[in-house]
Amino acid sequence: MRASKGDHLVQHGRVVGQHDQVTEVVEVIGEEGEPPYRVRFEDGHEAIMSPGPDCQVRHHEDETS
Repeated sequence: MRASKGDHLVQHGRVVGQHDQVTEVVEVIGEEGEPPYRVRFEDGHEAIMSPGPDCQVRHHEDETS
């Protein structure tokens, strides 16, 4: 998984009825776009995240096209 600042990480819900959680990458801590990432949640708090297999990267360029 590789992400850049401004990309969004979408963590898919694992049980029926659980919504996807979307975070914005505000800093790439790993080398060459690799995790961990500092992310900002929709409510404004920030955390360090190393996404698992249930997470998808939406690249910033793809969203603006």
